[in-house]
Amino acid sequence: MLNQLFHAFDVFADHLRSIGWHALAIAVALHLCKLVVRTRAWRNVLAAAHPDTNVRWRGAFGAYVAGAAVNAVVPARAGDALKLFLIRQRIPGSRYPTLVATLAVDTLFDFVASTILFVWVLQLGVLPGLDVLPRLRSVDWSWADRYPRLAIVVGLVVLAVAIVVGLWTRRRVQNFAQQLRAGGAILRDPPRYLRSVASLQAIDWALRIGTIYFLLRAFGLPATVHNALLVQATQSLSTLVPLTPGGIGTEQGLIVYVFSGTAAAAAVLSFSVGMKITLMTVNLVVGFAAIGLMLRTFRWKRFIDRRSERLAEP
Repeated sequence: MLNQLFHAFDVFADHLRSIGWHALAIAVALHLCKLVVRTRAWRNVLAAAHPDTNVRWRGAFGAYVAGAAVNAVVPARAGDALKLFLIRQRIPGSRYPTLVATLAVDTLFDFVASTILFVWVLQLGVLPGLDVLPRLRSVDWSWADRYPRLAIVVGLVVLAVAIVVGLWTRRRVQNFAQQLRAGGAILRDPPRYLRSVASLQAIDWALRIGTIYFLLRAFGLPATVHNALLVQATQSLSTLVPLTPGGIGTEQGLIVYVFSGTAAAAAVLSFSVGMKITLMTVNLVVGFAAIGLMLRTFRWKRFIDRRSERLAEP
């Protein structure tokens, strides 16, 4: 897989001179607008879950983009943990179960939209079948079959952790359920949800497609809404099982397959890597700027020490 990634970056470097920088700048601007709109929706979910607290958008924005930055470089969506930690510092009296529930509410629209998109793509018949997946060297979902002992160990560890967590939370189930219920408060007011969350997330998806459209133009591929939707579908699938940071590698393999016969493989690969580098760079710059502003340091230990000192003050 690493060889495939290095090859992909080499192909991208060869196509740097042909990039349409004007279209690329528009794509970056649309992506930034997407982050603003998306975080406004999450802020509204958080506000409904904490009606007695003034939930500020800038806190939600900072926590969200910080989490996106970490997810760009660390697999298994580790950035979500940072996202929850940062937003908890900004909402006095908040609890993690409630915040986790707000993330679930925030992804509800995504789940519906992704499902519709996935069904549409399946009907087109452009996705690789099960007989093709093993031959896509960038797509590595068969590790459990190749390493059965490791799969058993991982399964046992997950089961053991689930049992320990279950025992630990047995006496806290009722309180835990109440906190989870609070996180979904906005769903009990459908007009408010449609007005302040779903409508913004619909705009978010339109901005996603617009971003991909201009990235296709920037890298010289046929820029159509149809192709932008196909790329979005591959992005959704590649992050479904986040084995690599941002789904990198898996996404490139899927995009090259989907566009086979439509454009040259080298051009598609250059676009895929270029898109990933562009969006990851924007997320990293904005996200780590937010981390620096919110924590006032990039050293985790220093932040913990300062926080412990504040808590120890009378």
